[in-house]
Amino acid sequence: MNALIELKKRDLVKQTVFEEDLQKLLGEKSVTFYMGFDATGESLTVGHLVPVMVARRLQKMGHRPIILVGGGTALIGDPSGRTDMRKMQTIEQIMINAQKIGEQLKNYLSFEGKNAAIMVNNADWLLKLNYVEFIREIGSTLSVNRMIATDCFKKRLETGLSFLEFNYMPMQAYDFWYLFKHYGCQLEVGGDDQWSNILAGEDLIRRKEDKPAFAFTVPLLLNADGVKMGKTAKGALYLSEEKTSAYDIYQYFRNVEDSDVENVFKMLTEVDLETIKELVKYKDERINHAKEILAYKIVALVRGEAEANKAQMQARAAFSDNADNMEVVKIDKNIRNIIDILLTLKLVPSKSEARRLIEGGGVKVDDENINSIDYAIPVNKKEFVIHKGKKAHIKVAF
Repeated sequence: MNALIELKKRDLVKQTVFEEDLQKLLGEKSVTFYMGFDATGESLTVGHLVPVMVARRLQKMGHRPIILVGGGTALIGDPSGRTDMRKMQTIEQIMINAQKIGEQLKNYLSFEGKNAAIMVNNADWLLKLNYVEFIREIGSTLSVNRMIATDCFKKRLETGLSFLEFNYMPMQAYDFWYLFKHYGCQLEVGGDDQWSNILAGEDLIRRKEDKPAFAFTVPLLLNADGVKMGKTAKGALYLSEEKTSAYDIYQYFRNVEDSDVENVFKMLTEVDLETIKELVKYKDERINHAKEILAYKIVALVRGEAEANKAQMQARAAFSDNADNMEVVKIDKNIRNIIDILLTLKLVPSKSEARRLIEGGGVKVDDENINSIDYAIPVNKKEFVIHKGKKAHIKVAF
């Protein structure tokens, strides 16, 4: 099947230009495409898995991916979707981030064979640019009126757009042009919030080279209410095992809303569409079986089957109150107050939320319902299971 048609069936294409020409091109030959990830942090999150899975699918259908780690663009910071300027980081920290992100991305693509993936860092060319030469090279092809009319700049103009951030779009456009000239890259793929930046690169190539270039975006990972998925009381779900446990990833997707199961299956797994349709056809408690498979598939993709099996066993143990196989979290022996414990385990975001949860009857320690905000774990108790509602169960040891 044509790659674009396949991706659209899985709801993985949000916006595109010259769609008919792109579909024809993808059906005729192997196309080199690129996807960029700025090195603004040490780890990608589960939200980044959406474009990663698109790259993975495109490669399996015969196309060649270039994975760009944005060590250079991260020094500027993308203003898209932000109300303030990103915190400035040192070059040294960004290069460390770039290395770690690059290692993570290697787990999802093949770097061998005729359409082997290529890993690049745009710091290798952006940091060598002479600014005046750069502006003369591409400045005449970029319309300031068009730039400030785009969403990524228009929203920031209301709160204050720095000249530093204004350079981000030209830099990303230059990346696409550079990859076009040096690697024959004809297609850029990115998140939907990158649409303006991606279009700038596609347009730059067509103006400078008078040759076709293409672009499409993938949707962000949102729930049925349009809210970004992947956020918990503990913070974002990271791909790094140092930052997020396999168990936490499993529990998150095991507990997604019923209405989100099909969409997440399509976007983050390689389960075929007919099987997905069969799994999500039930609208009662039987949907929980689909959620278990979903959570297992995602953890297996991110951490491997051994970790997926372990996380599944721990989750089932928690739901059955089998403490022997539950995940164990160690905390300081001096943390005994129930509110402090809830905060330490990141089961709540604040003390006020902890109080509301306790007073509402949402907390148990072992089999005891906790109704007092002054409750403290007895000093002779070495371990216990804390229950937050019906979905969060953690075995705690001092």
